[in-house]
Amino acid sequence: MTFATEAHGGIGQVRKYTGEPYINHPIEVMDIVRTASHYTDLMLAAALLHDTIEDTAVTRDDIEREFGSDVADMVMELTDQCTEGNRAKRKAAEAVRLSTISEEAQTVKLADLISNSVSIIEHDPRFAKIYLQEKARILEVMTDGDPGLYARAIAQLGAARKLVGLD
Repeated sequence: MTFATEAHGGIGQVRKYTGEPYINHPIEVMDIVRTASHYTDLMLAAALLHDTIEDTAVTRDDIEREFGSDVADMVMELTDQCTEGNRAKRKAAEAVRLSTISEEAQTVKLADLISNSVSIIEHDPRFAKIYLQEKARILEVMTDGDPGLYARAIAQLGAARKLVGLD
């Protein structure tokens, strides 16, 4: 937690809509992972670190040096890899990639989707329409994570689609 807090805090990163310290999001993701039926310490560590490579100067080597290759590997599974093309192309490619990550990483990603959805739906209903379509595509192919979190993400998606007028 200290490592992730320093990584995000060191660049002054805050949550987009609320301005709260960014670390609150990884902590929330970790807490959601704790509700999964078979979580591990590895999954909790990856939940805390899941945005460090993508959003900060932290590298995979930094994570491996501090926490070992298993944590670094899972954080890489959770780090967006698709950087070419417009948003629609990147997100479509990312959904395909996410279908291939480990069950454990899919569980952490489900927790991340659940956490992000709450904030986006509450604070940016217009963008939520785009985000929810992306989330639906991911949930169609990312079915190996924790069944309870998957059901929660699907239910959240359905309720949110109605809330923003997609259904």
